[in-house]
Amino acid sequence: MKNIILFTLLLVLTVISCKTIGKKTDTNPSIEIDWTTDLKGDFSFKEKWSYKEGVYKNSHGQLSCDGDCPAAIDRMKDKSGKIYKDSLSEFYKIIDTTHVYHSLISENRMYEYSGIDFIEFKKLKNGTILGESVSNVSTHSNLIIALKNNSCTASVYFNSIRDLGVHTFPLKSGTIKIDKTLFENGIIKAVFDFEFINTLETDKQLYWKGNMYSRVQIK
Repeated sequence: MKNIILFTLLLVLTVISCKTIGKKTDTNPSIEIDWTTDLKGDFSFKEKWSYKEGVYKNSHGQLSCDGDCPAAIDRMKDKSGKIYKDSLSEFYKIIDTTHVYHSLISENRMYEYSGIDFIEFKKLKNGTILGESVSNVSTHSNLIIALKNNSCTASVYFNSIRDLGVHTFPLKSGTIKIDKTLFENGIIKAVFDFEFINTLETDKQLYWKGNMYSRVQIK
């Protein structure tokens, strides 16, 4: 009798577990990658570049830093913000003025979003290629993309600076086309169109679509 009861309990727990796993899988489904050759679309954005966030030209025509900057540079500038001539070389050893080429052009309906131009991809040890858009001081929604074999999953990580809290919006549906030849050479050239489940306000649709062109880094 005890063995029968134990078996019954294990069976019930297994069924519940399977249902739970199924629900979790359904909330963030994967979609099949549409592999193409010579992917068409407007990818001219990849020729544009920006300085890293916080780097700008001051009123004296010098590249300077504003916002989250090392304290050491303060003594290298006068009251007007002009960098002393004898400090220029040392200043640019501290402040990175590299030209960063754009890797993303997109449009979306997301919370606390003002526009971004960059997405970075890394290849993990398990073979997954993980991508994340680079946010800025006024954008707090990040697009997360994971590619493995012929599948793609996506979500949006939202970390509000207001009182909305932290939320992850799972993928509802979507499409992604990737250039196969470039992919095999470590470059993600893709066109995507995603819809996400709004776990914050269920009556408002969330989406993110656009083009990206980004080299994969090996982690």
